[in-house]
Amino acid sequence: MKLQGIYPPIATPFDSNSDLYKAKVRHNVEKWNLTGLSGYVVCGSTGESVMLTTEEKVQLWTWVAEYAAPEKLLIAGTGMESVRETVDLTNRAADLGYKAAMVRTPHYYKNLLNNAPAQMLYYRSVADQVKIPIIIYNWPQATGLDIPAEAVAALSEHPNILAMKESSGSLEKVMQMIRTVKPGFQVLVGSAPTLYPSLVVGAAGAILAYANAAPYSTIAIWEACRAREFEAAADWQNRIARAAVLVTTRYGIPGLKYAMDLNGYYGGPPRLPLIPPSPEAKREIEEAFRDLKG
Repeated sequence: MKLQGIYPPIATPFDSNSDLYKAKVRHNVEKWNLTGLSGYVVCGSTGESVMLTTEEKVQLWTWVAEYAAPEKLLIAGTGMESVRETVDLTNRAADLGYKAAMVRTPHYYKNLLNNAPAQMLYYRSVADQVKIPIIIYNWPQATGLDIPAEAVAALSEHPNILAMKESSGSLEKVMQMIRTVKPGFQVLVGSAPTLYPSLVVGAAGAILAYANAAPYSTIAIWEACRAREFEAAADWQNRIARAAVLVTTRYGIPGLKYAMDLNGYYGGPPRLPLIPPSPEAKREIEEAFRDLKG
């Protein structure tokens, strides 16, 4: 399975009562269908997955599978703290037509899980029991744990572990993994500010929160790198630099949802306890996205 290209971990639309907003799920997916995005990650961190019940996750997977264009690859975010629950969720997503699962590193018991043997046991145990390939998802800024590149290289030997999403923003780690993983294992990045250099050193693609709001600019970087038009790719990377930081590390999901509203998608409110951006933050986002419309 090829994972090349750009995938948004799609934001979850909520209405004013904080319920799932079916009409806006359809609106966003059908609008993204018109772009060159390679597919969608549903119930990833950007989708506020930790705020969703199991029933809500299954509902979102069902709706997106219904509205996605046939050529879009569907990936489900299924990582939970236990192997048992992760396996159950992954197999439910597989039954709905999802082709791969993105599984974040377990992290609640940090003192017991902050070591490569425990992390490798988790991923191998999940991969042994699920119906679809899995993608390791590393986001140390949120989990507090950083799976070592050496552990990823060892896990790449498992026949049902397909790829790695590296969201630390460390180009050095991306390069180390590309050098050491099994041939055919794919390294994707989850950091829009390092998209261009990551593609240049061999990343297969990217899963980017920023792509929810401005997919065309990330696709432009991907296409320019594929055509070896590196000057154009670097130019686009410079254009998105400020906006990408604002809707990821600085203002996070609430800021991203506001940027989506600006660009014709539905972002809407985040789920509590996340709160909408301040008026000052909104003005900053508006300025950064002024030249990044669809």
